[in-house]
Amino acid sequence: MIVAQTKEKLSAMKLSGMLGAFEQWQERGDRQLGPADLLGLLVDAEWTARENRRRTQRLREARFPVAATVEEIDFGHPRNLRKSQILDLISCEWIRLHQNLIITGATGLGKTYLPCALGEKACRDGFRVLYTRTPRLFGELYQAKADGTFARLLQRLAKTDLLIIDDLGCAPMEGVERHDLREILEDRYATRSTIITSQFDPKKWHSFIGDDTVADAVCDRLTHNAHRITLQGESIRKMRGMKTR
Repeated sequence: MIVAQTKEKLSAMKLSGMLGAFEQWQERGDRQLGPADLLGLLVDAEWTARENRRRTQRLREARFPVAATVEEIDFGHPRNLRKSQILDLISCEWIRLHQNLIITGATGLGKTYLPCALGEKACRDGFRVLYTRTPRLFGELYQAKADGTFARLLQRLAKTDLLIIDDLGCAPMEGVERHDLREILEDRYATRSTIITSQFDPKKWHSFIGDDTVADAVCDRLTHNAHRITLQGESIRKMRGMKTR
């Protein structure tokens, strides 16, 4: 009777991890654990269950477009990707130090997969991550201004530990877009980390940002403490397509 009541209370308190561990302990019939050891077992189970739920929530909120992990990064394809650098980034120390990462290169070399893989690892390590493509980001900013949630969106972007902006420079920026981008980067400067992917080297960003003053501010906020990955070589998708044929 006492056991049944204990289970009901654990369930009512939403201690599902502890409840599951308690039921497993009962099924095993293990009576060798002392009170302190049993309590430690139950607390560890609840802790692990909550961490798993938080990690799942972080992954859901990140909105990764592909299921990518650092364990599955392809180092065999020649594209100027240094394994030592990736291993350094996997530690997420650069995120703790509020540094940035700029990935440039042609289409098909993994400019989307790499940041998603690193972002997934960051989620596992407890960081809040958000992935967005440049057109989608500007679209959400435009909509937020229309419905009165612009300040809230800026605050959310400012507090995100790792913001991934994919495909910067896919189209020339309009005036409001470049000023919004500068605002976002100003809020994150030296306080959060950002990954930028682009087909263009930062030296050429002025061409699509369209305003030298804003472009200087954007480049300064991103590049001075940024890690750089410059991908080169044949498209991975193209090579895999040729092998398939």
